[in-house]
Amino acid sequence: MLLVLFILSMSATGSSNVEEIKTQERLFLNSLGLSVRPRPSEHRQVPSVLWRMFQRSSGKDNEFLLTENDPCVVSEYGVRGNIVRFVQDQGRVVSRWSDGCPGCLEKHVFFNMSILQPVEQLSLAQLELKFHWDISGSPRFLLGPKALSVSLYHVLRSTLKGANHQANRILLLSQSIRLHPQPGWLKLDLTALAEIWRQPGRNYGLVLELQPYTLDLPDAAHDQAGNALPLGPDATLPELQASLVSVSLNPLQCHSRRKRSAVYLPVTPSTVCRPRRLYIDFRDVGWQDWIIAPQGYLANYCHGECPFPLSESLNGTNHAILQTLVHSLEPHSTPQPCCVPIRLSPVSMLYYDNNDNVVLRHYQDMVVDECGCR
Repeated sequence: MLLVLFILSMSATGSSNVEEIKTQERLFLNSLGLSVRPRPSEHRQVPSVLWRMFQRSSGKDNEFLLTENDPCVVSEYGVRGNIVRFVQDQGRVVSRWSDGCPGCLEKHVFFNMSILQPVEQLSLAQLELKFHWDISGSPRFLLGPKALSVSLYHVLRSTLKGANHQANRILLLSQSIRLHPQPGWLKLDLTALAEIWRQPGRNYGLVLELQPYTLDLPDAAHDQAGNALPLGPDATLPELQASLVSVSLNPLQCHSRRKRSAVYLPVTPSTVCRPRRLYIDFRDVGWQDWIIAPQGYLANYCHGECPFPLSESLNGTNHAILQTLVHSLEPHSTPQPCCVPIRLSPVSMLYYDNNDNVVLRHYQDMVVDECGCR
């Protein structure tokens, strides 16, 4: 409920207490795993799988998770977790890696895994490589399907010899894929490697080598062993997108819950303890540039009296019942019980973090569904 307190303080104090507002904002951002307020340099496209997960989580059954008994399982990947990140590649093209192959390319691939908090348990780190060949104005594509030889290496250390030196790297993947007008995909589980990358000074990234060639050409285009020869100097590489899907679990923010059902708050005036409507619009605090969805949500809050005698509808504890009795006898020495949330439901948020990565995170206890006297 840190966000609710922050919004209420913004509306109540305006700009009269800037330092207090900044402190509350910092506390809420820390609960999101963010050191400072994100300011995206560019709005990356949200992966379709994240949109599907978010839309399902925002549906009437709120089934972001696989089961009610085991609430922190991401069904799309079949692993435990309540945080899904699409970590973008921060590497760069290094060089043409072969003098005899003008169409070949070497690329350094790097994912910053320090963005995970120490408390997070990494469940999955899946490398996804997307290849898309732009065939517009390219008659060579009509000669036969393009193919791509892909070699992926884990860089062990950084030395003067460079990452392309055989002693500094280990082969992880060697595969050929056919490239059609539709994009081609390669996916590889790098969970164990990504766990190593979380350690300071252990992340040197990957090296990706690409070699395009053409299949099903006349015999003259094959070598003596019958293998297809690489394309000539006019060959073009496909567009490449590299990302790392990480699923992690913050056990401090994951606990069993009841499924949320629609809550319709009464609009009739009442002074007794009950939920009151509170809609939080992220534009009110200027967060619309980094929170992708939702644009706002119905948070609600608890307000009202806990009068004597406490009725069953006020969900009072035995202690609260006795406290109201004492208050009725000595109102100046003993206060009434407090009206507080007793049942809350979760909200899923889709946002950009401080590294422009797209993150889907599931937050417990964000919406007040029921109030009681305590």
